[in-house]
Amino acid sequence: MTPERFARITSMLNHRQPDLTVFMEQVHMQHNLAAIVRTADAMGINNVHATWDIDSSRISRNVASGSQKWVNVHSHDTVQDAVAALREQGMQIIATNLSATAIDFREVDYTKPTAIMMGQEKFGISDEALALADQDVIIPMVGMCQSLNVSVASAIIMSEAQRQRQIAGMYGQTCRLPEEEQHRILFEGGHPIYRQLCREKGLPYPPLDSEGQIDAPEAWWNAIRGRK
Repeated sequence: MTPERFARITSMLNHRQPDLTVFMEQVHMQHNLAAIVRTADAMGINNVHATWDIDSSRISRNVASGSQKWVNVHSHDTVQDAVAALREQGMQIIATNLSATAIDFREVDYTKPTAIMMGQEKFGISDEALALADQDVIIPMVGMCQSLNVSVASAIIMSEAQRQRQIAGMYGQTCRLPEEEQHRILFEGGHPIYRQLCREKGLPYPPLDSEGQIDAPEAWWNAIRGRK
């Protein structure tokens, strides 16, 4: 790993927001999921959650895994399972929905642990999901259309969350991810060849020194090289 690569990954890790995420209900279009994951990475979001449209689940999962290696995509069987997992992390659930009870998305305090719930492209968010949310929000529009593409809408809301958190000093100070997760991302991003070898040989990721270089015992190197 070059010093420049190490510095870039370290800076990225220091901007990650473990208590901000997006949950997409019943993913249908592969390109929308890929766009949401890409935007999440740009906004410092480390995890995206999803339930899947039955007809496109296999394709969508493959797109998700290949579109952005820096973001974890968590699959859930049901919306209840997804919300339960997010509640365990202490998150408020914000749902996008055009309704009489919806508030301007900018009125939400995104410095709190927050999950942004987006509905399916065809039908929007389900009544079941809405019943589990704390608040529904809208993006005010003054044209003839009443809705935006789901990836565009999610990007607008994520950008507002980033703006609020930036003002609050939540970006770039220290890494807020668990040490194990930091190590995984740093190793996989900085040593892709050895990452693949570890997977092929069933070996744990080795320790890294203060400059991100592999600091493994001789036994690990022998195992990587196929020696006894």
